[in-house]
Amino acid sequence: MAEQHDTAADVREQVRSRYAAAALAVADNGGGCCGTPPTALDALAADQRGADTCCTSASTTGDPFGAGLYSDADRGDLPGDAVAASLGCGNPTAVADLNLGETVLDLGSGGGIDVLLSARRVGPTGAAYGLDMTDEMLELARRNAAQAGVTNVEFLKGQIEAIPLPDATVDVVISNCVINLSTDKPAVFAETFRVLKPGGRIGVSDVVAQDHLTPQQRAERGGWVGCVAGALSISEYRDGLQAAGFTDITITAIHDVADGMHSAIIKATKPTT
Repeated sequence: MAEQHDTAADVREQVRSRYAAAALAVADNGGGCCGTPPTALDALAADQRGADTCCTSASTTGDPFGAGLYSDADRGDLPGDAVAASLGCGNPTAVADLNLGETVLDLGSGGGIDVLLSARRVGPTGAAYGLDMTDEMLELARRNAAQAGVTNVEFLKGQIEAIPLPDATVDVVISNCVINLSTDKPAVFAETFRVLKPGGRIGVSDVVAQDHLTPQQRAERGGWVGCVAGALSISEYRDGLQAAGFTDITITAIHDVADGMHSAIIKATKPTT
């Protein structure tokens, strides 16, 4: 596929432009077909396949991406635009074991659904940061936070390969199907390790490939912006986290996204010493 020959800058711009379009679709096109607003997933799918995919989000088709991966309880108290903008492959807040008073960072926070859920779990004595490189998503996320009346959140503009926070700032790092989009995953792992406090942890949802699939075979199963071509194998993911210094690494597949490729829950810990 052509994306394989693009530079890292090209891939980043493709990701940025696609997710900017998804944010604008949610923010500017309320009341889509079937009596419901179009979701960000609809916008991305239509863009990638050139088809009308309105009303075919994860909540209605069992698609392995999108708002349908959250429980009714999680979605119930959130602004509709936060739910509609979900493009993840899991629900990292459900597996990150968040505690009252903790500080959480969401890498690639999009419309803010995981940041808002995290803020609810850590309570008023805790805090939740969202990091995103897309202005349109940041604007949407801030509007969603204001609508929800959530005050213990802050959305930052930046890249997950260069997190704009000091060392040892956060207790938990989460991410929802975003690390696979990076063209420099060792930098993401190193930066994640840096901003975590000693004893801090990650709880990430991401797409991983079975070890036997080559990069070419992964690309044949889907594009980079579709969260498939850029996915690491299970062994590559584990090796990358270990190289950054993480311990207690677990990678658990939860559902299929393509032949030999899965949405997975990834957990790891930063040692205390």
